[in-house]
Amino acid sequence: MASFSTLSDVDIDKQVAALSRQLHDLKKVLARRGDAYYEDGREAASDYYSQLADLLHEALPAIRRRGRAIERTARDHPATAAAVGLVVVGLLAGLLISRR
Repeated sequence: MASFSTLSDVDIDKQVAALSRQLHDLKKVLARRGDAYYEDGREAASDYYSQLADLLHEALPAIRRRGRAIERTARDHPATAAAVGLVVVGLLAGLLISRR
């Protein structure tokens, strides 16, 4: 690079213009790459969501059966269900407090 004393205003203007063009070109390349990455990420998320929805759809009847069985047990033994619920709440509270 030339020293400041030998640079004319025209040379500086030419260099600034060249740098501006290069910066503009870089911005266009980055925008294209960003769009491609965004589209790839969006497609991957859509695929994961579709797979998860399929798995949940297949597992839903079994989950419902388990839920009904747990509900019947809780109705038949309310004191035990309350005790288990309190233990679970206590464990969660202990975990949350210990993390702080």
